[in-house]
Amino acid sequence: MRMSDTSPARTDALVLDVWCELQCPDCRTALDDVRALRARYGDRLELRLRHFPLEKHKHAFAAAQAAEEALEQGKGWAYAEAVLARVEELDRAGEPFLVEVARELGLDAEEFDTALIDGRHILIVDADQAEGKAIGVTGTPTYVIGGERLDGGKSQEGLRARIEEIADRLLAGGDA
Repeated sequence: MRMSDTSPARTDALVLDVWCELQCPDCRTALDDVRALRARYGDRLELRLRHFPLEKHKHAFAAAQAAEEALEQGKGWAYAEAVLARVEELDRAGEPFLVEVARELGLDAEEFDTALIDGRHILIVDADQAEGKAIGVTGTPTYVIGGERLDGGKSQEGLRARIEEIADRLLAGGDA
């Protein structure tokens, strides 16, 4: 199961891909929008965490892998939000911090450690990054909903309203 899989029960949900990087302060700011969207739409909107680690953040690639491991253990978004909330610690401590957050959330921290060493989630992260590049993602956060790309890397001003506008229209059955 991966972050961008849709389980059969959710096929009627509208999908919002959130291209994110867990060492990115802008993505932390975006969490308020993500929470508000989750609160407003509930199960009608499926938020999918997509990985777009940036070269300038040396722990971002490991953090993306760790988020995939958290997803496998049933707490993908909770983990991503916990790491983003403490971006400065990730900057300073790197991988040990990623394992520590897993432990705090009651996840199997040893399994996290092993996953980061054996690289079992690297292909998923690579595939996300390649897809992101292919559709024009250049920074994070970037949202894709109903085939429309909204770039929050420069400014997040008005983005949530724009996402809600698109979501409302699509959920009401209107065409893009």
